[in-house]
Amino acid sequence: MKSFYDFNRDNPQERQERNNLYPELAKFHIALREELSEEEYQQFFKSEQESIKPTFLQNPTNTRQWISV
Repeated sequence: MKSFYDFNRDNPQERQERNNLYPELAKFHIALREELSEEEYQQFFKSEQESIKPTFLQNPTNTRQWISV
C-alpha cells in the first residue's frame, strides 16, 4: 500500500485516491499549506517523504580484510 507521500501530487486521480485513503492527513496538509509559505511547505513535504523511506544501515565490520598469519 502506498504511503501518503508516495502519490503523485500533480496527477488529479492519484491526488483524489490519496485524499480518500488518508482524509485526516490530507486535511492537515491543506491547513499546513495555508499557514506556511510555499518554500516552507515544500521543505516540510520533502523531509516527511525522506523520513518514511526505509534506510539500510551499513555495517562497517563487514568489510573484507586480508588476514596475515
